[in-house]
Amino acid sequence: MSKSVLLKSSIAKKYWMALTGLFLCTFLIGHLLGNLQLFAGGEEGKRAFNEYGYFMTHNMFIKALSYLTYISILFHAVDGFLLAYQNRKARPVNYAYNKPSTNSSWASRSMALLGSIILIFICTHMANFWWKIKMSSQPVPLHKAFIKDPSTGQEQSAFLLKTGQYVPTKIIEANQISDDNGKIITLPARMELRHGNEFYDIQTNLKQGEGYKDMYSLVYSFFGQDRQKEGFVTNPYALLAVILYTVSMITLGFHLWHGFSSAFQSLGLRHPKYTPIIKGFGRGFAVLVPLAFAAIPIFIYLTK
Repeated sequence: MSKSVLLKSSIAKKYWMALTGLFLCTFLIGHLLGNLQLFAGGEEGKRAFNEYGYFMTHNMFIKALSYLTYISILFHAVDGFLLAYQNRKARPVNYAYNKPSTNSSWASRSMALLGSIILIFICTHMANFWWKIKMSSQPVPLHKAFIKDPSTGQEQSAFLLKTGQYVPTKIIEANQISDDNGKIITLPARMELRHGNEFYDIQTNLKQGEGYKDMYSLVYSFFGQDRQKEGFVTNPYALLAVILYTVSMITLGFHLWHGFSSAFQSLGLRHPKYTPIIKGFGRGFAVLVPLAFAAIPIFIYLTK
């Protein structure tokens, strides 16, 4: 098969659309399973999600899979626009009598529009989370636990390290104490943070441990929860963010409603016995997955 056929024919484009689309469906499942941990509250819930976030950003296999996902999203989007343009170009003049609803669903006729909305959502979603975690010059605050001292009843904050240990946040701050004569003495910080989440002993210049970026509180503050103690500013437009996120998930649902079963059809996987099963599973997937995603910001906002 020639290069021009692979890149230019409508059949080849449909194959690529189907393959990248199904791959992105598997990504949605994995992403959802990780995000469902946001429903868990308290220190254990925060710890589980931040450990998951660290694994997803440091495991080499997952990182390679992430780049494949980015490429698939771009390829799927560009291929979709090209197919829509090619179909429109093939029919420059509308039929004298045209009633498309009799032959196709609204979702199937609006795939390019739905895909465009989803692409805009992905860009804004990555700007609000991925960019802040990966690229922003302002580091994401580290995971802090707030523990009450049983002897004094006072709350103390501590960083969670990868080793599972908690170290007081005061180790990176200069502290003032008074001596026996009441004189104030300033004790220098014992450690300093480097690269956003690495603790180094100031005297020996040796790395002492690594903390977790607090992705849990980043998400919670974005959707309206007060996380100022953790170092995050509450999003003043949280309600708008929740509404737009929910609308985007509804859009994703319509896109999947047609796209899931259509992908199998494009690959030639049609059978009188199995096609109805694929279609039924696809519609269930199109409803349940976006619904679960949408439930997360709604839950966070309503429990603030």
